[in-house]
Parts: sequence; structure tokens; C-alpha cells
Amino acid sequence: MRHGFIKVAAATPDIRVADVDYNKGQIIKQMDEATEAGAKIIVFPELCITGYTCSDLFLQDILLNSAKKALVEIAEHTKNLDALVFVGVPIAVSGELYNVAAALNHGNILGFTTKSFLPNYGEFYEMRQFRPGPKKAEKILFGGKEIPFGPQLLFVENQMANLIVSAEICEDVWSPVPPSIEAAREGATVIVNCSASDETIGKTDYRNRLIAGQSARLICGYLYANAGEGESTTDLVFGGHNIIAENGSVLESSKCFQNGVIYSELDLNRIVSERRKNTTFQATAEKSLVRVPFHVMAEDTVLTRKISQMPFVPEEKEAREKCCEE
Repeated sequence: MRHGFIKVAAATPDIRVADVDYNKGQIIKQMDEATEAGAKIIVFPELCITGYTCSDLFLQDILLNSAKKALVEIAEHTKNLDALVFVGVPIAVSGELYNVAAALNHGNILGFTTKSFLPNYGEFYEMRQFRPGPKKAEKILFGGKEIPFGPQLLFVENQMANLIVSAEICEDVWSPVPPSIEAAREGATVIVNCSASDETIGKTDYRNRLIAGQSARLICGYLYANAGEGESTTDLVFGGHNIIAENGSVLESSKCFQNGVIYSELDLNRIVSERRKNTTFQATAEKSLVRVPFHVMAEDTVLTRKISQMPFVPEEKEAREKCCEE
């Protein structure tokens, strides 16, 4: 990170639907694995603490209370891990149920990013159990502490000005106006997405293009962690397709139906430089989004991403010949 690179990870744990203790153990196992590999930002799938496909079990207090307890224990486990971690969990607030991404850092729950757009078409019926998050972030009491709750929370690293992270959840990025747009305009250089996107024929390629396109439009790094095997196959099939993209390029993309962790390194200095040069990338003059500080250690980052030997022309012969013909 001393030269602008930060190692990141998108993880898909093995889960069992509604088996919160088992899921907690698998999440902790992958957190340890990712931090051991040097990852400073780690993102897990949507509702991974309970499983996305719990259906009307989400309406049961025993599941919600177990999920809350597990979240606290996972947060406690991060006390000695040097990373910002996002995990998906259902949270009940004032008699309503919300689909959130909880941000964890050094033993603390920093904030709950709420899902703004709930799919209720085709094979999805999330509005049966969940409610959309508030338009603006507020604070809720959780475990005796006031914690930010809402969309577009900005998690700002204390000592690295270029490292600002924001989260959205699955359908948010498929919507006409993703929450990440405003987050990027207020400075977010990394967007994470806790997702549970099911598999249909051709959807993997479309998903790659969607995430690459969003990272290009926002000139940012984008980490997408998807639900995988272990979810119920009653109505849907999940493949654990994870993606790490930067400014229009897919740096790493996992194979479907192989739960695990993928890694790459984001070039934050490049992202900021490209934004500075791009006169149509307009930052918001008035800052209105909630900013939450976090901390990770600045360390040398071992690069695993491919650095092109021919950065100004395509390396692949067919693509290079096509460019030359044009």
C-alpha cells in the first residue's frame, strides 16, 4: 500500500441454509485465510450469515437473534485481523427487516449499509420479507452502541487519503441509478458488493461486463462477492461467481460452482490520477454522505495481478490485428 496498491479479496464460504453457527465458522475461516494472504479489504456474499435462501424463515426471531449473535462474534474475531470486512446479514429495526452489509474492523461494527433496491420480479420476491433501506443514513442502537445505518456509507482510512470504501448490495448495481454513483462522486475509490445473484445461461458473461462497466463509469475498484453452493436449490442455483475489477478491466474472476476466495491488488494511485484527468467525472461539491473512519496498516503489497508488457496495444494476436486493421 506504500505505492498505492492494496490487496483485496472476494470470498464465497460454504454455507448451510439457516445453520448460523456453521456459517459463522466458515466465514471466520475464510477471513483468516484472506488476512494471512495479506488482504486488507474482504467482502462476503449477501446474507451469508444465515444464507440468502432462507425464505420465510427470515420472519422467525430465533434465526434473527442467532444472526445478530453471530455477527457480534465475527466482529470480535476481527479484533486481531488487519482488514476491513463486509458480511451480509439480516437486521430487524423498529419492527421492519432489512438486508444489510455490516462493515467490521478491529473488533468493531462500523456501520450497516442497507440494500436500496429489492428485486421482486422473475425468480425474486425479497419484498415478502424485507424493506428497502432509508433514503439517508441514520443511527441505530445495536449492542448498546449507536451505529450508522443506511445507504452509501463511506468508510475512510485514517491515514491513507485515497482509500475510501463504500458498499452496495446485489440488485443495487443492476438498478438504473446504483447507490455507488453518489458514493464515488463523494470520493469512494473502492466499491464492494455483497451479492446473491443466481445463475442462468449466459449470466456469468453479463455479470462480468456489468461489474467491469460500473468500475469504468465510476473510475474505481469494484469487489463483487457472490453466494455459492450451499444455498437452497429449490428455486435457484448459485455459483459463487466473484469478480474484482478496476477502471473497466476485470482483474480476477472466479469459476462458477467452486466456492473459495479470489485475490488481486487495486492501484489506488492510478484510480485517483484517472479521475483527476477526467473532466466529466464531477465530484460532488457539497459532502452529505456519512463518513466512518477505519484503520489498516500500510504495508508493502506483493503483486499478483498481471502487468502488461505491451500496455498501449493488445497482447492477444487476434485483438492486436483487429486494432491494426482499424
